[in-house]
Amino acid sequence: MSPEPDAATPAPPESFYRELADGLFESTAATAGPWSPKTQHAGPPSALVGRALERHAVRAGSRIARVTVELLRPVPVADLGVSVRTVRAGGRVELLEGELTADGEPVLLARAWRMVASPDGTPALRHAPTAPPLPAPQPPAVMTGAYLHGYVSAMEWRFEAGRSFDSPGPGTVWARQRIPLVAGEQDTALTRALTLADSSWAVGFELDHHTGLVINTDVTLALHRDPVGEWLCLRSETAASPAGSGLATGLMYDGSGDCGRVVQTLLVTERTPR
Repeated sequence: MSPEPDAATPAPPESFYRELADGLFESTAATAGPWSPKTQHAGPPSALVGRALERHAVRAGSRIARVTVELLRPVPVADLGVSVRTVRAGGRVELLEGELTADGEPVLLARAWRMVASPDGTPALRHAPTAPPLPAPQPPAVMTGAYLHGYVSAMEWRFEAGRSFDSPGPGTVWARQRIPLVAGEQDTALTRALTLADSSWAVGFELDHHTGLVINTDVTLALHRDPVGEWLCLRSETAASPAGSGLATGLMYDGSGDCGRVVQTLLVTERTPR
């Protein structure tokens, strides 16, 4: 699909969401994705369900190590209901399931593994290449043909010199939120990581999504440790082959080094003539 026409830049909202009641949230204009001001980038709703997963039946000494988000349909910029249940409860490992609904219809599903944190004596094993230093401040991000006044402008992006969203991948970017996920709340390590994770495919994109249809159906974030600080880095690339599908993979870093991985399945097909 083609992005809807750009509009004058509105005043930035105070947050991606405002809590209306227990389990009900108003989506602000900051959630809008690059293809339309009416549908959300998957980062904020992924983080919203991650917030609910973290708060569900909290257990001291445990952490969420992996979240997989299934994108059932475009998430509208509208009021969203959030619910969570326990699928499997164990002494050391739990499987949780979350759901987002719009007008009573499911739009996003998520499953997460919560497990006891590893002991202090666990070796710090990291084999990923180091991330580049955080670049100096840059002008607002651009993406040809995209709607920029929602999620894209609600985040601060710093690419390697001479690079942008329009540069073919592999790619590397540092990013942080300019606004909190929910008004009046502090973000957590998990929600910050989920807010950014769905951008991995855009950072490492190597397929022509202007003439063909390329879209991710899911996003998996696996964190071997909780990221620290507001700035996170993605180093991402894309794999694809005939008679197959696309696969976007990313390394996630904070200021101390790598902290996790992002994997996204990509539908790669021809556009349907209108």
